[in-house]
Amino acid sequence: MPRSLSALLLVCVALSGCKAKEAFDKATIANDLDKRGTVDLMKEAANDKYNPPADGKLTDAQVQMYLKVREHEKAIAQVAKQQLQQHADAAKKEGEKSLSGMMEGFKGLGSIADLATADIRAAKDLKYNTQEYLWVKGQILAASTSAMTQKITEASAASMDAMYQQMKKQYDEAKDETTKKMYADTLASYDKQRQEMAQTAQKEDPALTYNRQLLSKYENVLNAYATELSKFENKPGEVKEGMDKWQKDLDNMKKGETK
Repeated sequence: MPRSLSALLLVCVALSGCKAKEAFDKATIANDLDKRGTVDLMKEAANDKYNPPADGKLTDAQVQMYLKVREHEKAIAQVAKQQLQQHADAAKKEGEKSLSGMMEGFKGLGSIADLATADIRAAKDLKYNTQEYLWVKGQILAASTSAMTQKITEASAASMDAMYQQMKKQYDEAKDETTKKMYADTLASYDKQRQEMAQTAQKEDPALTYNRQLLSKYENVLNAYATELSKFENKPGEVKEGMDKWQKDLDNMKKGETK
């Protein structure tokens, strides 16, 4: 048999194996969603206990746990979304006001709950302490959100600096005292805002700064927040697309560029 044909057959077998495994995984997840509802899942999670560290700092192992859970969560969320769509289609077919249609509607609510708790189910599947996971997730999302706030603050500061310089030039070129006073008052207001922004940055929780730096070793810090939102997006990739545009717009603001 020619080597090229042998290689092609090996690729086909590998791809078939991947597709079979994916189908098996989805069937396993669907079976678990049917057998273990959200109420049962939350009861199991309530049995886990965890005392978070006083300093609020994450460890490498905890970030890695979060990333593993998030990856498995994607598969669970995908199945939950498919089931939600199936219930919605069935309710529409049966008639939303009919008894059978209403029953499908209730099942759809269950699928929404499954989607919302997909990460907790993923943590349980991977044998993690769900209470520790929830704390870790909270710290990571706080770090991700703070990174967003930092980008906004930096862009606002750059924009404010540009306006300040323009205003200072107009102040220097003003000929009468009334106009000079107007510009002076505006400049004083700008100075006050800049001082307040600087003080806010200095007051940031040390744990938040530490966790943001730790998370950046593994991925773009903003990705955690975007991924959380993407679970509920209607079109795959729309959250990432929006986040990328948002970051680009802020970067342009820092450079003093506008559309």
